[in-house]
Amino acid sequence: MAILVTGGAGYIGSVTVERLTTKGDQVVVLDDLAHGHRESIDPDIPFYQGSAGDRALIARIAKEHEIDSCLHFAALASVAESVENPALYFENNVQQGISLIGALVDAGVRHFVFSSSCTVYGEPEKMPIAEDCPQWPKNPYGWTKFTLERLLETYDTAYGLKSISLRYFNASGATERCGEDHDPETHLIPNVLAAAADTQKEVKVFGNQYPTPDGTPIRDYVHVADLAEAHIRALEYLRQGGASDALNLGTGQGNSVLEVIETVRRLTGSPIRVRIENPRPGDPPRLVANPSRAKSVLGWSPTMSDLTSIIQSARDWRKKYPHGYKSLASTR
Repeated sequence: MAILVTGGAGYIGSVTVERLTTKGDQVVVLDDLAHGHRESIDPDIPFYQGSAGDRALIARIAKEHEIDSCLHFAALASVAESVENPALYFENNVQQGISLIGALVDAGVRHFVFSSSCTVYGEPEKMPIAEDCPQWPKNPYGWTKFTLERLLETYDTAYGLKSISLRYFNASGATERCGEDHDPETHLIPNVLAAAADTQKEVKVFGNQYPTPDGTPIRDYVHVADLAEAHIRALEYLRQGGASDALNLGTGQGNSVLEVIETVRRLTGSPIRVRIENPRPGDPPRLVANPSRAKSVLGWSPTMSDLTSIIQSARDWRKKYPHGYKSLASTR
């Protein structure tokens, strides 16, 4: 039996594929390569380039490889882009997600791990955020995740599809082989590292008057390898008969934007230019997870997610592959 990983050539998906194959699991990767990188996947792993919403393709993969479970990473994931073009996000994340899940159910797949997001909470009423916090997303991206979570709840009741929705906080860091390579890059840590490497670049800080110790927003950064481990544990839990659930993936701690910048300065010894911009609409001052339920249900706790380790791993990957996956492609 094999595991289908949709979006497996993306940032978190590729690290999870790496960890699964190291464990000896049979993995099949599906990615349309709109944002993923074929170079991130070992050439010996079965790979299909295509849409997660292609029901005929899903049916063929499920039959050819005896798929018994799916880890679903394939989605567009820019909050700003979702506000500018919500139709694109609902068509890609929701419509294709419904087609994928339907095809898997038809093929007899009954274990599904969903890459969700803390954006389902919107602006939380209390901190740290627990799973019973009211959910009311503030952007279309968050609504796409919210919608698929609700669908999965009903498919459990109707069709026996057991699922775990994993609500990430801020994915970050890298492994030796797999790292963060987006175009354009919107995440803070790779942008700060880029500014440390090039004095002509600067880091935009969106607001410095928030009710936090240094005035900049605080976020809960989680190492991508810790996220991958959570997916693997979630799948093992479902295969052992575990019930469907939704779990936060975070550290329970937070770091401000300026703390991230200062940590990069300390590790690199480089000056980093900073430009203060206006706050982004709907950007909460603090987003920190209460991860205790993931520990209780899955036995999961992050082990690599201190800020120094996260930034050092991202820096090491970028030094090894200065042009991202284009560097890796040139070595083959």
